[in-house]
Amino acid sequence: MTLFPTRDEVLTVGSVACGFTVVVGDEGLLAAAIARPQTSVFGIDAYPADVDKAAALMHSLCLNRPLVDGNKRTAWAAAWLLLGLNGIDLSADFDVDAAEALMNAIAIEHLDWSAIALTLSKFRVPTS
Repeated sequence: MTLFPTRDEVLTVGSVACGFTVVVGDEGLLAAAIARPQTSVFGIDAYPADVDKAAALMHSLCLNRPLVDGNKRTAWAAAWLLLGLNGIDLSADFDVDAAEALMNAIAIEHLDWSAIALTLSKFRVPTS
């Protein structure tokens, strides 16, 4: 069973990632972004793998901009929280420039959730 971050957990990791307390600008957009990874259609997960769920969360937080500031950093942190809760860890030596490029590409709507999911694997701890 997949574990999902709560609203408070998303805001906490966002605040840590940003270095300031993030402020919600639109509670509805935040709730929708947090709920998106849990979506199912006719009993089938819309986002089958945990990395797909993390990508959907990242995509929604980044594009919907529910926070006053720090949406991209919060999206990054929340996606990795979801993955970490489910045993997939961020590599300690991940490429920060590549991560920033990913978030910027999402923000200008160049990537959908499936492309994000493929890219996220570059940042994870390799499986042995």
